[in-house]
This record gives sequence, C-alpha cells and structure tokens, in this order.
Amino acid sequence: MTGFVIDASIAVKWVVEEPGTPEALALRRKARLIAPELLVAECANILRKKVQRKELTREEALLAARLLQAAEVELLPMRSLLEKATRMAIQLDHPAYDCLYLALAVETDCRFVTADDRFLAKLAEGRHKALRTSAILLTEAARL
Repeated sequence: MTGFVIDASIAVKWVVEEPGTPEALALRRKARLIAPELLVAECANILRKKVQRKELTREEALLAARLLQAAEVELLPMRSLLEKATRMAIQLDHPAYDCLYLALAVETDCRFVTADDRFLAKLAEGRHKALRTSAILLTEAARL
C-alpha cells in the first residue's frame, strides 16, 4: 500500500460532493494517508466557509466534521516541520500552511496529494522543480 500526504482539499471531498470526490474516495481506499495536525483546523474552516456561503447547512457541516473526525488519516505533529516549512514558504513566496504539507511529504518520503492546482503550478516553475517531484495533483494520484 502506498502512502500519501493529503491536505484539506482532499479530505473535504470525502464528505462533501464536489469535483474530484470520486478520485478522493478512490485514493482513500487504496493508500495509507497521513497529514500534519493542521488538517483538522483547515477542514473545520472549509466547512465553516461552506455554511457561510450556504453550500451546506449547519447540520450538514457538523455531520461532515464528525465523519472527518473518524476518517483513517494518520495525523502527525507539526513542530518538527516548522523550519523546513518556513524555508519552503520563503523560497516559494507561498503561505506556510500549504508548505507544512509539502514539508511533511519530503520528511516522510511520501508524495503530497492536493487539489490545489495553483500551488502545484507554482512548484513547477523553474527554480522549484525539485519540490514539484514531491507533489501530485489528485487526478494524477487517482491514476496510480
């Protein structure tokens, strides 16, 4: 079984129907999934935003949160990733939140799977190509 680092853009697709949901569910069934503990806060924030935008009711968001809480994702502490994520965030000129997932992927020798194609496009830019090999788009991961 392959291991992947996932972010909230993947996890939320398990409980909210949106583009990429079938691929996210398939990934969940075929791989060991890990994430920094940040995943919890980011999923909660996404669900809050979906309620705010009236994409979910309060009750639907709370049910989604309970389902995510029970999901089989190994949550790892972030403290040891602080320096590496900070270095990446500065180098990429990108929010450290996303870089924590990437740092965990590098640290654990796993691939980082995300639905954030803008972040991956930034990683594909000339001087960041080495980091791009550690990350993969959800649609690519689903084909593995």
